[in-house]
Amino acid sequence: MNQLLAMRAFVRVVETGSFSRAAEQLALPRSTVSKLVTDLERHFGIMLMHRTTRAVAATSEGLEYYEQAMRLLSDVDAIDDSVRGKTLKPRGHLRIDAPVSFANCLLIPALPDFRRQYPDVTIALGISDRTLNIVGEGVDCVIRAGALQEMTMIGRKITDLDYATCASPSYLKLRGVPRSPLDLRDNHLHAGYFFAATGKPEPMVFENGADRHEITKCAFSTNEGNGLINLMLAGLGVGQHLRRFVQPYIDSGRLVEVLPEWTRPGLPLHAVYPPNRHQSARLKVFIDWLIDTFRR
Repeated sequence: MNQLLAMRAFVRVVETGSFSRAAEQLALPRSTVSKLVTDLERHFGIMLMHRTTRAVAATSEGLEYYEQAMRLLSDVDAIDDSVRGKTLKPRGHLRIDAPVSFANCLLIPALPDFRRQYPDVTIALGISDRTLNIVGEGVDCVIRAGALQEMTMIGRKITDLDYATCASPSYLKLRGVPRSPLDLRDNHLHAGYFFAATGKPEPMVFENGADRHEITKCAFSTNEGNGLINLMLAGLGVGQHLRRFVQPYIDSGRLVEVLPEWTRPGLPLHAVYPPNRHQSARLKVFIDWLIDTFRR
């Protein structure tokens, strides 16, 4: 029995809850993964997994072994990457997941620079606004906007994204330029964002020193970032969006920034990944590149 491979197979089965998904992620036949776990159980003389026709789960002994195996595999990978990093450039495959607007508008246009620096690292980029199971779906790293929720994951801050308040020239010609957040609240249409999971609107926030105002009502709203830009371009209201996404439209004159003296707290952007992958050389250089690129 290849005990190191069997250990990897067992850890991946526990993390994914499936022999089939573990086999896919390890690029092994399902029968091989099943046999490796069975060989481990015979080696120790205990049951490591509960198996039913619908699911698999670790026994109490299996969970204890999983914690120790994960730490050992992390150390093994760290040693391997350390030695490799001294002799070779980072290489291998990364599975990354990113929000739709960030991926399409910012990340993909910047990736040629990463490719030039690290030609031996390949990337499979999942583009989605849904919250996924990082470990269960075999993802190395997800890019998340907002406060971190997964306490069991490691998060590295990439940057803070600033906001701009904008409207189309046609809207401002028709309704006038808002003079203050209160004027905006009382006399203007609002284009906004709502959370798909709850249907609740995301408030527009305005701060100037100690003064703070929130506006939650929207004449038109969407649950997708590009949709919000299109609402503003169509003249359907004044909206707040991340500056990096709307700046090209401001520069071209298709949107006009309003109330620039009123700011909104920046949106933190993080790279989130499982703790057992924190020593991966290819993941480290990717996250370092993200931070350098988007802070710069």
